[in-house]
Amino acid sequence: MARRSPVKVIGSRLVQALPVILLATFMVFALLKLVPGDIAVTLAGDNATDARITEIRQIYGLDRPFLVQYGAWLGHVVQGDLSQSLLTGEKVADSIGRAFPNTLLIVVIALVLALITGIPMGVMAAIKPNGWVDKLISMIASLGVAVPGFWLAMILVAEFSLKLNWLPATGAKSFSVSPVDAVRHALLPAIAIAAYGMAEVARQLRGALLEVLSSQYVRTLHAKGLSISRILWQHGLKNVSVNLLTIISLLVNRMLAATVVIEAVFAIPGLGSLIVRGAIQRDFPIVQGVVFTMVVVVIAVNLITDLLCAAVDPRIEQ
Repeated sequence: MARRSPVKVIGSRLVQALPVILLATFMVFALLKLVPGDIAVTLAGDNATDARITEIRQIYGLDRPFLVQYGAWLGHVVQGDLSQSLLTGEKVADSIGRAFPNTLLIVVIALVLALITGIPMGVMAAIKPNGWVDKLISMIASLGVAVPGFWLAMILVAEFSLKLNWLPATGAKSFSVSPVDAVRHALLPAIAIAAYGMAEVARQLRGALLEVLSSQYVRTLHAKGLSISRILWQHGLKNVSVNLLTIISLLVNRMLAATVVIEAVFAIPGLGSLIVRGAIQRDFPIVQGVVFTMVVVVIAVNLITDLLCAAVDPRIEQ
């Protein structure tokens, strides 16, 4: 069967992504309406009259039916306008543009740390299964999965920031202004997020490699005299590359979600802090804008992963 072109693959994935975007933003929009409190009262200020509160609702369209409000927001998004904050008046796109680089840097560093530790661990565990190295790595991986990220984050702050004073405890720096300071501020939150990623990469890679190394053709390669290292690097990792790419895409999505909690621990002005503050203050446009951005990022990561998997194994798109 003929292989589909990348353009058709991208088009197909984008069509499939539209319902995901609509469902995610609609559900968040509906959940925000259940949050206690009234943003119109906050905007009207102290000692505001009922008439003033009613006027505020009319100005911001808060008195319109739910579906009409969602439809109006969606119409602006289609035109490239994510609206503006109800409290500050700042454009939501500007707020996201200022916060996103901080979140992206944390996720990138966390992913790199997870891969450079998890891949060697998974390989070493698969070479001699059930040995003491395998058992030690399995124990570390289980610990990495079990330990909550926010708890690990607080331990890291207590030890490396407050006690040893090696790394900053809070805040963030612009990577474009000072790359070294930006990495120093992002390192501890990245480690807290990477712990789970390291464990997941090690576990999944070990399982995939064991399946490959126990196959018939690998035993044939052994019989021909090929060393275990050559078999591993030339055949083993190549055959699990699709699995590894899938794991990486899932990790990126999970790490992006984990920043909501981790950024609160380290007081980092990223997307996670932005969406939490918007939810607490009932600033609906901020929350909707951040959710929309995260959904688009997740879809983009999945699309890139699909293209890479198809390039590695053309049978996927046949």
